[in-house]
Amino acid sequence: MKVGIIQQANSADIAENIQKLKEKIIQLASDGAELIVMQELHNGLYFCQTEDTDVFDQAETIPGHSTDTFGELAKELGVVIILSLFEKRAAGLYHNTAVVLEKDGSIAGVYRKMHIPDDPAYYEKFYFTPGDLGFNPIDTSVGRLGVLVCWDQWYPEAARLMAMSGAELLIYPTAIGWESTDSEEEKQRQLDAWITIQRGHAVANGIPVVSVNRTGYESDPSGQTNGIQFWGNSFICGPQGEFLFKADVKEITQIIEIDKKRTENVRRWWPFFRDRRIDEYGELTKRWID
Repeated sequence: MKVGIIQQANSADIAENIQKLKEKIIQLASDGAELIVMQELHNGLYFCQTEDTDVFDQAETIPGHSTDTFGELAKELGVVIILSLFEKRAAGLYHNTAVVLEKDGSIAGVYRKMHIPDDPAYYEKFYFTPGDLGFNPIDTSVGRLGVLVCWDQWYPEAARLMAMSGAELLIYPTAIGWESTDSEEEKQRQLDAWITIQRGHAVANGIPVVSVNRTGYESDPSGQTNGIQFWGNSFICGPQGEFLFKADVKEITQIIEIDKKRTENVRRWWPFFRDRRIDEYGELTKRWID
């Protein structure tokens, strides 16, 4: 499978951002990409730095403008595209939603972000209702895709459930970066932790991981913080956590080839699923063990 990724810096001009994405998708498809993955909330700025009810005007229905626009492109180019959208499900009910478009332009499936953070500059609980579609892979012409979103990437349970349901790879559209007042040492620890946990999901489940982050600086409209410098560093790793590609902080488009057959061999060498003690894991459904 040839996977194309887009790591982009966005402006407040949504139309301009979408046009840039379309141009990059066309280029990736012309270079042979079969699956194209973009970053979290790729149409605009990362608006969760503040709590502002006017921002809800940016939300869209699914199907809607973005699925129509990118669906036409998917059909024209014959590629599978993964979108990350601010979904308006109903008045007062919104989600952070990934949409998988099949190469005929149709919607192959939808995943609503399950884990919602609420931290300074990441006030996502103000905007997003936790997902209610579970951890279910989406079947496409290029394979069974385990699509998750950003904060989900810190949870081994989410990755495991996707893998147990037959996902052939894990995909994480992401928006994460640094706050400028952190020390350089702390920034490096955060980045290393982010990469390590996701490589761990690849190892523990014996499947590749595709993580696509945004890049660029975005100011805090409220002035309460110094804004976010998104750290980029999008990467793809194989089923033993080995890097197949790793970006830096610059905008990039890249195609990476994944050997899906390698998963079978790795799982034969390291049979973690065989040796799981499922008879002893019942307490994992508890919040805490006193």
